[in-house]
Amino acid sequence: MTMIFAIACGLSVANIYAAQPLLDAMARDFDVDPASIGIIISMTQVGYGLGLIFLVPLGDTIDRRKLIVSQAVLSAIALTIVGTASGFAVMLAAIAAVGLLAVVVQSLVAFAATLAAPAERGRAVGLVTSGVVIGILMARFASGMLADIGGWRCVYLVSAAMTLSMAVLLAWTLPRQRSSGKTESYGDLLRSLFALFAGERLLRVRATLALLIFAAFSTFWTAMVLPLSAPPLSLSHTEIGLFGLAGMAGAVAAGGAGRLTDRGYGERTTGLSLALMLAAWLPIAMLHWSIWLLVLGVVALDLAIQAVHVTNQSMIFTLHPEARSRLVAGYMVFYSIGSAAGASGSTIVYGIAGWPGVCILGAGISVTALIFWAATRQMSDCPIAVADRA
Repeated sequence: MTMIFAIACGLSVANIYAAQPLLDAMARDFDVDPASIGIIISMTQVGYGLGLIFLVPLGDTIDRRKLIVSQAVLSAIALTIVGTASGFAVMLAAIAAVGLLAVVVQSLVAFAATLAAPAERGRAVGLVTSGVVIGILMARFASGMLADIGGWRCVYLVSAAMTLSMAVLLAWTLPRQRSSGKTESYGDLLRSLFALFAGERLLRVRATLALLIFAAFSTFWTAMVLPLSAPPLSLSHTEIGLFGLAGMAGAVAAGGAGRLTDRGYGERTTGLSLALMLAAWLPIAMLHWSIWLLVLGVVALDLAIQAVHVTNQSMIFTLHPEARSRLVAGYMVFYSIGSAAGASGSTIVYGIAGWPGVCILGAGISVTALIFWAATRQMSDCPIAVADRA
């Protein structure tokens, strides 16, 4: 069941990131300025943020199985519209819908956390998040390869077929949830999301860290395609997609970070990972001098960011067992804001200051994250098994 969760998460999150190595081709197809094409990623993240607020919390009151399967079917429809859109406005609306429905990932993560024993929750979240990491990285490679074969539209049509197949698999395998017996209205459910933020300092701190790390993440991965596809490198979509495979180390770190958090080392894991994220920008800045240094930077950046991400989720899931969907929804809203800001900011900065400007932006965000963690690290670093309130 954990493997099915991981695969489903990987495929769902891939729909969000598939566009990153395709931005130059999409800009040409729709005759959009390359410096502005980052709006595609931003619209996906805006949709994702709305889904986190308005869809994911429903998992705390209704059968998650029905919610997950319904979102997967609708995602397949939205992906089909993206792949067949004739106008840029239609494509943007459809890709926002793709982001809106891709929050099925968070419903799956919350489901996995609910099914896991308290002492194993970090490990379970880490394993499922490994699927998310692999999906993010494979999305870049697979979308680049498919784009070279059949164009960027082929990527979304193939993804639509795979997502529909996933919906069938999930409908067949996911366990049904018993009713919680609660009669909380939808409005009350949404208001309680804000109450969780007001009452839980740990959630506020970890959500802020999510915003910063994924702003750095999106800054790199959105802008990277622009210098790599331009002369003198002029790499193909497939070649650019291969860089996603270099970050596969992040998938390994995801499970390890969850186990360390279970043992009470969440804060230390966070600090070391944030320091590594900052250091990664030095080899990344050497893109025009050495591709191998860039690969080293990619591995370090993805490993660091995913380690913090898994630690964040493992820690917040200890707060309110009955509200895990709302906890992950609130946390991931900040992830979405950071990703959208990084996507738009990186392409704008690239148009003004080139790749050095992008690296300075990413390093600046990383410094901010490290300083913020240092200022808030006095939070208890106790083992999940002891701290769990379940």
